[in-house]
Amino acid sequence: MKNITLIAILIYIISSCGSNKEQTVEEVIASSNLDKIRTKRTEIASKRQELDEQIKLLDDKISTIDTVKHIPLITTFSAKQEPFNHYLELQGNVTTKNLLVLYPEFSGILAKVYVKKGQKVSAGQILAKIDDGGLGQQKAQLQINADLAKTTFERQERLWKQNIGSEIQYLQAKSNYEAQMKAIKQLDSQLEKTIIRAPFSGTIDDIITEQGSVVAAGQSQIMRIVNLNNMYIETEVPERYIKDVIKNKYVKVEIPVIGKSIDSKIRQTSDYINPSNRTYKIEVAVPNKDKAIKPNLTAKLKINDYTNKNAYLVPQSIISENAQGEQYLYIVKNINGNNEGIIKKVIIETGKTQGDIIEVLSGLETGTQVVQEGARSVKDGQTVKILENDSSSTANKQ
Repeated sequence: MKNITLIAILIYIISSCGSNKEQTVEEVIASSNLDKIRTKRTEIASKRQELDEQIKLLDDKISTIDTVKHIPLITTFSAKQEPFNHYLELQGNVTTKNLLVLYPEFSGILAKVYVKKGQKVSAGQILAKIDDGGLGQQKAQLQINADLAKTTFERQERLWKQNIGSEIQYLQAKSNYEAQMKAIKQLDSQLEKTIIRAPFSGTIDDIITEQGSVVAAGQSQIMRIVNLNNMYIETEVPERYIKDVIKNKYVKVEIPVIGKSIDSKIRQTSDYINPSNRTYKIEVAVPNKDKAIKPNLTAKLKINDYTNKNAYLVPQSIISENAQGEQYLYIVKNINGNNEGIIKKVIIETGKTQGDIIEVLSGLETGTQVVQEGARSVKDGQTVKILENDSSSTANKQ
């Protein structure tokens, strides 16, 4: 009987504990009982507030016990004056004044082509000949008449000097001879047009019309001749640069297709402003000793349009702008022996940019420690620790 009583008491205790077991959030949600759900939420919120208060107490205690300062780490560079060159970047085409397609001055059959494609020729060399259509025979006949007129004239001249014969006979013989010579000269001029000569020394780039074809004066393309010695780049420059982009200005030429980079100068600037696009033309000489540069290649030009020998240069990435439109950056003042200092915001005035570098016209002094890494995360008056002090040239690092 006693044992039965003990067992009953144990069962009651266990059942009482099971009925008082705290329900989980999932169990409360599964019950769909609004009162239970609200009660559970209030209970959890109360515990969260209690935990936040405890965490705050712990943080306060840690801050009073921990003697190590947790301050932002930054890097700086020392501001100093250095040369700054600004370049205007344009695109142009390679060309040459010695690139010409030859047209005939005489119509007829292209009787003979004396050169081949790729052949080097000299100025004045005969390249081709057009059939003269009988002009040569006409000249031969005129030459016979001219020889007779000359003989007659010379005899009349001798007689006239001896006071033999009339003056009119002498003048007629002279006039006839001169007329014959002028006719031959005119025919020679026509015959010269049947010969195509090289206007300059160069290379026959292409034979366009084959031997035996009929050609028309001023219309049929015979061949193309090119000389790669006098190459240059022509491009158009906006008129606002007319005072800066002038003759003899330094230019860096890059021809990406052949991987060439050349230092040159502007050799000529146009005095004419194109009214349709407000630009003027310039020519940049291109040396071509190895003949690798060809006409019509695309080139990139970097023209030195501005130079400041004593400029303060900083990366554009460290500059910010306030609501008033003023530009500013951060510097470090009062640096101690542990490389710790105070951040100060400095209003600056900027000039020209080149890549990621910008020129600072005012607001900086030589030796000022300018914040570089971490410039976007610091605040005015904040204590920071300089992780690295780089005094090398900002321009050279970019």
